[in-house]
Amino acid sequence: MRQKFLAPLLVLALLWGASLTTKASEKVWSGLVVATNVAKPHPPPPEMHPFSKTLKRTFGYNQFELIGQSRKLLHSGEENWMAKSKHFSLHVDARGATRDGYRLKLDLFQDRQVLLETDATLKKSSPLVIKGPQIGAGQLLLLLVVQ
Repeated sequence: MRQKFLAPLLVLALLWGASLTTKASEKVWSGLVVATNVAKPHPPPPEMHPFSKTLKRTFGYNQFELIGQSRKLLHSGEENWMAKSKHFSLHVDARGATRDGYRLKLDLFQDRQVLLETDATLKKSSPLVIKGPQIGAGQLLLLLVVQ
């Protein structure tokens, strides 16, 4: 009698564990982008194409140049990674998966100086965009997307 009761519970536990692993095995793309206005803008990088029109409307720039990027496959939702360019780097420390995304600690550096330390939630349904410092005639944007 006990075996008949335990067998379905064991199957349920295995399915639940498999669903947690599958849920957290997602790729996150992180990008350092310089937004500017130019006379003849280049098309946005492929990673940004799905939301480039929204970025244009929101920030008022017509060109987005990718200066650094990283892709990370998340298994546990507690990994860390860095997107780097010549002078800027974005350190991302994932603090765990939620039902609809990931909790993150973000640190932005210019060379070795810390410019930003913040906590954020990256939703699976929409990119996370953070406006960074002015760079010449442009603006640094930090982008994170669950792919």
